[in-house]
Amino acid sequence: MQSTLSGKVLDIVQNAKYFFGNFSNFKSPLVLLDIIFVAIIFYWIYLFLRETRAMRILYGLFFLVALTLIGNFLNLTLLNWILKYSMAMLVVAIPIVFQPELRTALEKLGRARFIGEISLSKENYIRMIDQLVLCIQVMSKQKIGALIIIQRQTGLREYIENGTPLNAAVSKELLLSIFFPKSPLHDGAVIIVGNKIVSARSVLPVSADNLNSGLGTRHKAAIGITENSDAIALVVSEETGVVSMSVGGKIERRIAEDRLRNRLIALLRQAKATKKND
Repeated sequence: MQSTLSGKVLDIVQNAKYFFGNFSNFKSPLVLLDIIFVAIIFYWIYLFLRETRAMRILYGLFFLVALTLIGNFLNLTLLNWILKYSMAMLVVAIPIVFQPELRTALEKLGRARFIGEISLSKENYIRMIDQLVLCIQVMSKQKIGALIIIQRQTGLREYIENGTPLNAAVSKELLLSIFFPKSPLHDGAVIIVGNKIVSARSVLPVSADNLNSGLGTRHKAAIGITENSDAIALVVSEETGVVSMSVGGKIERRIAEDRLRNRLIALLRQAKATKKND
């Protein structure tokens, strides 16, 4: 067993030496250009996938590949047999699972336009929070049902695209008009990116957790979107006017105005700090 492992280690070392040794044989500047192009392509793929839930699936694929390498290295026969047929099924499943992402990627390439992240100054996000809190306070008193989603690090493009596109600054008056019961946009969720309302009437995934079976559709959707992303979900009940906040798949009911403001400031400040560190 030890001789087999040592032989494999030597093979890996020799292959690595051969691979890196080949770079010294190329004097053409095209080699460097080739590496730069490949690096840009992989970086673009990463930027694109991190805006969708497909990134989690990609992590799972990397784990299976790593497990396959370990199984081959240690000669784990049963594990290798299972992974062999699992990988064969994945080859068929990947195009199906990633179909929406692949379609969007091709459309994005056709437009040849790359959308950057929105950066907010402290004054802008404080102003946005003030408008949100004022609006929610009014909706709570008048028992106007509402579901408001604030994007943080995880992109929500797939949910933005299934709603009605908007590009308007966050304001109390606009949000009240959107969620007014007779408004054509009052059903579904409003999604905020940066300090802009980017969509209304968006359809969100509903939490399948049986513990949440007593909640209404808006509350289940708020939990569902925060289970699938790091977004902040704000809910106003049209029956009771109670304000709730959901983060990380957990919901906090009957949240007071001061508590709501402080939580929003802390969560958005945390997201801003994370972007700077990235």
